[in-house]
Amino acid sequence: MVHSAATARVVRLCQTDLDSRVLRARALHEIGRVVGFDGYAWLLTDPATWVGAAPLADVPWLGELPRHIKLKYGTTLNRWTSLPSPYVALLHAASGGDLARSLLWRDLLHEHGVGDVASLVFPDKHGCWGFLELFRDAARGPFTPAEAAFLQGLVPHLTSALRRSQAACFATADQQDHIPAGPVVLLLSPDLEVLGQTPGTNDYLHTLVPPTQDRPPIPASAYNVAAQLLAVEAGVDGHPPRARVHLSNGLWVTLSAARLARPGQPDLAEIAVTIEDTSPADRLDLFASAFALSPRESELLEHLASGSDTKDLARQMFLTQNTVQDHLKSIFTKTSTRTRPGLLSRALGT
Repeated sequence: MVHSAATARVVRLCQTDLDSRVLRARALHEIGRVVGFDGYAWLLTDPATWVGAAPLADVPWLGELPRHIKLKYGTTLNRWTSLPSPYVALLHAASGGDLARSLLWRDLLHEHGVGDVASLVFPDKHGCWGFLELFRDAARGPFTPAEAAFLQGLVPHLTSALRRSQAACFATADQQDHIPAGPVVLLLSPDLEVLGQTPGTNDYLHTLVPPTQDRPPIPASAYNVAAQLLAVEAGVDGHPPRARVHLSNGLWVTLSAARLARPGQPDLAEIAVTIEDTSPADRLDLFASAFALSPRESELLEHLASGSDTKDLARQMFLTQNTVQDHLKSIFTKTSTRTRPGLLSRALGT
């Protein structure tokens, strides 16, 4: 009965139009009324690369965040990119009680008395929209099968809500918010220590992850793409080390990580994380995924952005003009737009 009532509350929450941070905070409150946990990390992800960004976290080891992220991306057990349906896994159960099988637990979590981790991932046919980890102290005992079942019941509702919250971030961008001329780069060590940055970087980090109590911003989004680069190099995962992240007022930026050249010592080479305006093609791709457009609707949107009229669209897609109009009507409905210029303005941020 308690689980059913809590599920109903989360479902109602998922039917609202809350932004992603408020949605996650309120969902965690409801989950905490049923499932006890002592820390959490909930990240949105780029739906195509599955790389995390826009974190919401509260853990006792926040001062060791770079280490946590590096270990998280390097850990294969219960990695969010490989969790099967129903997309919830418990560390104690998955390891058969031998938590040291997890690199993250072995090298960090055990130092803080963590006795179990519940891992959730939020994918659908349009991509992955986030992953969540709930940390429980050893004194509480492991998560139970009933708690896992409760969490599994929430996943599809939270997945849809997270996708819609990302769709809501598309708007005509304020030109004053665009990345300034010149490179915006953060330089990290292989252990994800900040070594340096270009002048404009700090302003964007403040917007990506607002700091508290006048502290310097934590470049968590940069840590994530850099950690993914390390995971790719180690053969842990094959997704590219890049993520598209909403900055503000309809502006999306793309973070990418790459090694600087250091002949003879590649493992010691610094990691450069670049921040740049998301390209029109990448915006269209993300827009189509966030609004759950079909493959045919996504293709039509791409042609529309190139300036094609209805006749050209029909010829390029081997469709009748009536069918093109039907697809356009469906896109307008899904995106809450009414005209082609309005649709493209929202999709491209122009």
